[in-house]
Amino acid sequence: MSISLNPYLIFDGNTREAVHFYEKALGGKVMGIMTFGDMPADPNYPLTDDMKNRVMHAHLKVGEADLMFSDTYEGMPYQPGNTIQMAIHPKEEARAREIFAALEDGGQVIMPLQKTDWSPMYGQVKDKFGVTFQVNVPGEQS
Repeated sequence: MSISLNPYLIFDGNTREAVHFYEKALGGKVMGIMTFGDMPADPNYPLTDDMKNRVMHAHLKVGEADLMFSDTYEGMPYQPGNTIQMAIHPKEEARAREIFAALEDGGQVIMPLQKTDWSPMYGQVKDKFGVTFQVNVPGEQS
């Protein structure tokens, strides 16, 4: 069974600045930055110009480690110091369901497991200790 974990840092509109700061400070390499505006438009949920420019996902490679980043979505609370989540990447969908269900026990589903543009199965859950996990089965483009 193969699985990987990495920290996922959340910012409030300044993710791009943070990624480049950590790139320089830690000697890392930016692997990619995707904005909310880079995703296919959804007429049911139109994005403001500010949201289109916010970073949906960024990946910084530091040695063998992966740091991932995102800006908050409009309307979502942001509290400095409470901005680290854990991203977990099980290779199989069945294992993702098991992990998600175990973390959900006594916790709260933020986003149910579902297919996304970047993953065959992705969801977010806050466990009973208040730790938020992003469960992401790697897609073809991972």
